[in-house]
Amino acid sequence: MSRKLPVFMSFSGYQKAWITPDVVAGLTVWAVMVPEALAYATIAGVSPVVGLYAAVPALVLYAAFGSSKHLVVGPMAATAALSAAAVGDIAARTGADFTQLSAGLALVAGLIALAAGLARLGFLASFISGPVLKGFIIGLALTILVGQLPKLFGIPKADGDFFEQAWGLLTHLGDTQGWTFLVGGLSLAVVVVLRTVAPRIPGSLVVVLGGIAAVPLFDLDAKGVDIVGPIQSGLPHLGLPDLGWSDYGALATSAAGVVLIAFAEGLGAAKTYANRDHYRIDVNRELVGLGAANMGASLASGMVVNGSLSKTAVNGEAGARSQISGLLVAALTVATLLFLTGLFESLPEATLAAVVIAAVIELIDRWALVRLWRSYTTALGGIYGWAARVDLIAALAALFGVLLFDTLPGLFIGIVVSIVLLVYRSSRPHVAVLGRQPGEHHWVDLDRNPDATTVEHIVVLRPESGLFYANADNVADAVTDHLEPDTTAVVLDLASVPVIDVSAVDMLVELHADLQRRQVTLCVARDIGQVRDVLQTAGGADLLDRVFPTADDAVDHLTRPTDADRGTTEEP
Repeated sequence: MSRKLPVFMSFSGYQKAWITPDVVAGLTVWAVMVPEALAYATIAGVSPVVGLYAAVPALVLYAAFGSSKHLVVGPMAATAALSAAAVGDIAARTGADFTQLSAGLALVAGLIALAAGLARLGFLASFISGPVLKGFIIGLALTILVGQLPKLFGIPKADGDFFEQAWGLLTHLGDTQGWTFLVGGLSLAVVVVLRTVAPRIPGSLVVVLGGIAAVPLFDLDAKGVDIVGPIQSGLPHLGLPDLGWSDYGALATSAAGVVLIAFAEGLGAAKTYANRDHYRIDVNRELVGLGAANMGASLASGMVVNGSLSKTAVNGEAGARSQISGLLVAALTVATLLFLTGLFESLPEATLAAVVIAAVIELIDRWALVRLWRSYTTALGGIYGWAARVDLIAALAALFGVLLFDTLPGLFIGIVVSIVLLVYRSSRPHVAVLGRQPGEHHWVDLDRNPDATTVEHIVVLRPESGLFYANADNVADAVTDHLEPDTTAVVLDLASVPVIDVSAVDMLVELHADLQRRQVTLCVARDIGQVRDVLQTAGGADLLDRVFPTADDAVDHLTRPTDADRGTTEEP
């Protein structure tokens, strides 16, 4: 990211031939954006029109400051649910206005993202692993789903966590409102069928228009079908949310969680299409674009926004070549606010719920969990035990954390479990017993290559991890555990050790002394750059005359015919 922070980067090298595909893509995305923005605003607990308010500045400001040519930014299900949870808690405690708090959350999230981008903190996204994010999204999708199903059946929504709401839904199915379920069920079916047989047709727009037409045609509101009701037309009020400093402070923690999820989700979408069309994404600039988009959404009385994989896919598949398509979507959304909001006032709530359900069903990626389950191998299980399923455990921790403890706690539960399991596995590295491949000067793991041969009285071991304070003692124990009564020497092959710290150097020195007392010689093979440097500077001088370029060199030194040479000090 340059110091001048150039704007509208996607317009660089713009060609006249790109205009038509950009216009087609803009029209297509608009047809998807309007009904989904209305629906996601309801997830956030605010008026449907707030979704449109947020979309306009978000699209324009991301186009100005983001680095993707294809990413579409606007209200999204995951961040909308985060917003509802965070704002609902604060509104209940302080009595502040829900809509103003929603806009305030977008402002604080925007400031955090902007500051992080300018400070070049894009690397922080790596702290949410792919499995944790996947588990979190699945949990969030299930939470949204159970919250929207009552609208589909025309029954009251139960309070509590996911399981309490699911039980409330099941126990009240007998109260289903027939016309509401018919409208919602047909709407959901149409979206799903069109997505399968005619994916280029915006199914959400089709069912929204169909639902609006059906209300007066069949007098649905008189038959008990709830409709959206009055939607304010015209452009939003511009300005800061009407909140106090204490309200902004209360929103800060939730805003940080929103930024983490929004950035990770949007970055994944941006990179997908950048890789397809062979251009690069600047992660720090993405943070700046996300920050600007959220600040703009807040100042326009909107809600939190982020990059959308589904709408970005629509944009890319429709042929978009630059953010011209996003600017066109913004202009068409302004026209919608000025002239078409009245049209959506007759929209059945069940149809809006169907649009949300159809969107979040795609997020319930059960095959991702199956893939994590299948990543387990017997060899890994033998090394790490239950921790061999680290990715699956982290994903399930995030998933059930969301279902039981709400959105942000669930996210942080997943992150903490992922880090703890990583540390646990790092503290217990595999120490492989090596043998020589027949006819080759190549040492391999005996467990994987039973035909490899060993050298009598010499044990060759390979720690398969960096050596540091958390695992140093475990590695020393593993070395001594592999000693046999007739062992005279140990060769420690450090080819798989990229880093070492002072604690590990101390461990090697103590191990050397301990083995000497047992009349066992310790040699070290293949110390690479960083390891050699730390050995030389951190007190490992006693080991330096026992370091050899390869395990073969160490074994050849130890197997010379003269016993007097066995314990002598030689330069390798």
